[in-house]
Amino acid sequence: MSAVSDRLPTFPWDKLEPYKKTAAAHPDGIVDLSVGTPVDPVPELVQKALIDAADSPGYPTVWGTPALRDAITGWLERRLGARGVTHRHVLPVVGSKELVAWLPTQLGLGPGDKVAYPRLAYPTYEVGARLARAEYEVYDDPRDLDPAGLKLLWLNSPSNPTGKVLSRQELTDIVAWARAHDVLVFSDECYLELGWEADPVSVLHPDVNGGSCDGIVAVHSLSKRSNLAGYRAAFIAGDPAVLGPLLEIRKHGGMMTSAPTQAAVVAALGDDVHVHEQRERYAARREALREALVANGFRIEHSEASLYLWATRDESCWTTVARLADRGILVAPGDFYGEAGENHVRVAFTATDERVRAAVARLTA
Repeated sequence: MSAVSDRLPTFPWDKLEPYKKTAAAHPDGIVDLSVGTPVDPVPELVQKALIDAADSPGYPTVWGTPALRDAITGWLERRLGARGVTHRHVLPVVGSKELVAWLPTQLGLGPGDKVAYPRLAYPTYEVGARLARAEYEVYDDPRDLDPAGLKLLWLNSPSNPTGKVLSRQELTDIVAWARAHDVLVFSDECYLELGWEADPVSVLHPDVNGGSCDGIVAVHSLSKRSNLAGYRAAFIAGDPAVLGPLLEIRKHGGMMTSAPTQAAVVAALGDDVHVHEQRERYAARREALREALVANGFRIEHSEASLYLWATRDESCWTTVARLADRGILVAPGDFYGEAGENHVRVAFTATDERVRAAVARLTA
């Protein structure tokens, strides 16, 4: 067996450590806008549900409680406009990153099979293909791919890192193309509730899929919309013919969401108020950072949704990272997400109001 280092790329965030030290040396401290990790409190009703379920001595089920499956199907219908979804159409997972990283392996992909994902993308799509020893390729438009050997097509709308949103028509056309070529579609929609200048649409919407989930699965997370990154709470929804075998594999692997987390998810999916409140916080931080970056000579591209601003000064991303680190601000270099991002940086607005104000002051000084 080859060494892990031969199968996986260098962990990108390790490259950022020297710049993090520079930023941390700022007299007023670092403003870390490099990682999209929530910083605001977990909603009280979610904390209460977790606490009330704390006395859970037995093993949880991989498929989740009936209450959890009811909460997921109800949310899919209410929020995404999905129709006809049942318990067979849903499956809880232990955070969406785990799912992305191990999906090709769990699907039984390997040498000779291809996985495709956007040219600018979350690095874990590539990692998942590498772990399965499958081939991988990037695309600008998936319909330009050679479908021969293509077994898994990743969509990501809203995009991490760019915030780009695929239109309803684009999604409809891509789903039709994938079905025509017998290609399984997994749509990473973890930022769907964070649209700013666009209204993101799910592949589960009947206008996109024609009322059928055949060959499509959507990935959703509560990390961003409910500040539950620490809970590892996510789920997938779509084709039962795909989810059924995945459920059996995950049973054998013991991939169980903890019982208290399952209870917390039920509470979170049943409440829209806290999502609206969190959106308002992010909207204010986004606008403040956008204005400050533009005033500092940046151009913002895409960024119509998600928790990031995709920014450029038309220079090497590492030059920009160094420039901002000197001001005590840490951002993610665009080439973490593919060579096409070499002149961009990803700026997260998942910092506290106080830290965002500090970044704005430094950018506009």
